[in-house]
Amino acid sequence: MLSSMVKEHQAKQGLLKVVTEDNKRAALAATDTVSNVMGDALAERATEVFAAQRKLEKEVKGLQTNTAHFSKQSGQWLDMVKKFNRSLKELGDFQNWAKTVEWDMRNIQSALDYVGKTS
Repeated sequence: MLSSMVKEHQAKQGLLKVVTEDNKRAALAATDTVSNVMGDALAERATEVFAAQRKLEKEVKGLQTNTAHFSKQSGQWLDMVKKFNRSLKELGDFQNWAKTVEWDMRNIQSALDYVGKTS
């Protein structure tokens, strides 16, 4: 009786060991599958992120080039405006000089007319 109980116990233990090994293999296979799927998904996402990064870097370089161009152009416009303002100032100075000369000439003419009338 004891030996039959031991044999029965050993048979159950053997069956349990086989079931446990099967479950272990199934769990390892499922874990491997999940790891592969997640790894593939992560690799795909990483590729997308790197592609987006390269695209952003390209856009940044383009924007830097455009900014440098616009900065240079703005500087040229500023120089043109400064020259224009200087020219306007010079024109104003010239007009003032011309008015002063005209006033002096009128005074001289008036003086000559007065001298001519009195003599």
